[in-house]
Amino acid sequence: MHGAINWRTSIFMIHHQGDPYLSSPMASRKNRSLVLRLIVTAIGSFLFVGPCGASGGRRGRWRLLMNNTGVVPMHMALTHLNTVVMFDQTGFGPSSYRLRKRLRGKKRCKATGADLTDTSCYAHSIEYDVSSNRIRALRLDTDPWCSSGSFLSNGTLLQTGGYRKGSRGIRYFKPCNSDWCDWRQSKRSLSVQRWYSSSQLLPEEGNRVILVGGRRAFSYEFVPKHSSTDRSHDLPFLHRTHNRDNDENNLYPFLHLSSDGNLFIFANRDSILFNYRRNRVVKTFPRIPGRGSRNYPSSGSSVILPLEHGNGFQKVEVMLCGGSAPGAYEAAGQGKFLKGLQTCGRMVITGNRHRWKMEKMPKPRLMHDMVILPTGQILIVNGARRGAAGWNRATGPSLRPYLYDPTKESGTRFSIMRSTKVARMYHSSAILLPNGRVLVGGSNPNKVYTLANVTYPTELRLQEFIPHYMDRQYHNLRPQNLSVQYNSSSDSGVGYGGEFTVRFRLGRRWQSKAVEFTAYAPPFTTHSVAMNQRMLWLHGASMVREQGGWVRATVEAPPSPEVAPPGYYMLTVVNGGIPSFSHWVRFINA
Repeated sequence: MHGAINWRTSIFMIHHQGDPYLSSPMASRKNRSLVLRLIVTAIGSFLFVGPCGASGGRRGRWRLLMNNTGVVPMHMALTHLNTVVMFDQTGFGPSSYRLRKRLRGKKRCKATGADLTDTSCYAHSIEYDVSSNRIRALRLDTDPWCSSGSFLSNGTLLQTGGYRKGSRGIRYFKPCNSDWCDWRQSKRSLSVQRWYSSSQLLPEEGNRVILVGGRRAFSYEFVPKHSSTDRSHDLPFLHRTHNRDNDENNLYPFLHLSSDGNLFIFANRDSILFNYRRNRVVKTFPRIPGRGSRNYPSSGSSVILPLEHGNGFQKVEVMLCGGSAPGAYEAAGQGKFLKGLQTCGRMVITGNRHRWKMEKMPKPRLMHDMVILPTGQILIVNGARRGAAGWNRATGPSLRPYLYDPTKESGTRFSIMRSTKVARMYHSSAILLPNGRVLVGGSNPNKVYTLANVTYPTELRLQEFIPHYMDRQYHNLRPQNLSVQYNSSSDSGVGYGGEFTVRFRLGRRWQSKAVEFTAYAPPFTTHSVAMNQRMLWLHGASMVREQGGWVRATVEAPPSPEVAPPGYYMLTVVNGGIPSFSHWVRFINA
């Protein structure tokens, strides 16, 4: 297969040539000890950003990684082997990666004649190696356009749904340290066609995933199924939130697993807490204030804010930002691009009192990505200011990322980062890397690969956004050389409620209360939806300084799979707001 490479997979630190310092920090969090506040203050006020206009070196920087990925990264997911799987739709036309054989059949593809334009002779998926900055082509047997995905507990990516013949497809990608890993198409299929559906890994054993919604699919189903009679289940909530005109606005619903084991589902403007085990709505939340919609094709974005060990992970708060004005999709089809939504809403979904707390972004935004950084801050990147998602239905690219600090006072939480020169419109994505940087790719509002003579051409450049606090000036504060040791008899992971050892080097003087530990579940990202994205602040039970600046810490795993579904997480040590490079840790059902 064209583009195959010999991997140089780095399970631990990932270095880019010429730039060995690759991590990131956090602004002060509420209820931190006085010691921590003094330490952070001593580091300097330059670590923090102002309400709406960071300046100078505080705005981060952009770096071009690759001029041509060959395939539009419409969908992206980071594996625990530090590679990124990217893919688009098979109907986009010829990509930059030719296959030796057609996707179906044994006939070889030739470099002449009709084969030069036969889409079945081209790859529409790639695997990107972060450490070597190289890619290799993968083959897809069915079209995954506008599909969903979740990582299973063993690190395999379960990928579901898509377009036409791919709409009932189930695909698996199991990463490995060789050139032979590729997509595997399951012989089983979904119960119904799922195009623009969302997925969430569930806490129970057996790697069960729930799929919710999709175009003309007002239901949910599970993969794998418990029996041959386990089909799709009607969900009246999706009927109620569906706009009957062409804009729909309840596709790609936002899903977040609450720490009580129930599922938060948001579609259009409304949300529920759903007991999927009993097929019962537990709570119906207030409608988010304001007009307009938040889900595809209005395409706002959502995160579950980092969970805290300090409250037993029992406070669960969701956040939604942006979207489109009423009627924006149809208006854009007529050449009128309505201003997007500027508001964000936060709501605690646990407890008994539920109210949306609204605030404004610096500018309207839609089709953006919300990425939780190692610091607990949220980076809002990509997107546009006007219109809606769809073929050339948006204008005014949002070139400046926003940095949101959820711990600051309302009105001071947003900062404006350094602008990119690349418009990331429809079909763009962004994900967090183990080096603390944010990988940004994609954008293709055209029905085929169109590289010139249009307002927003197909974008094949790959970039990374580098937050300012990842610069080398913070290297002396950054924990180095992380390693993880499981304290149980199992070497495959740590069980819930158990302890594991983290060893790292920290040469300068430090205070134990200034050192914190985060665990981050990497998402499957597409169409402004980061499925299964999750961060937890873990409890450091003890820390002991050893010779040579080494520190040995005992860290507590999450208490249950409801708090953190089983699988691989990026563990980061944060020292007074300066994070280490991440190391992978696995939480398992012991």
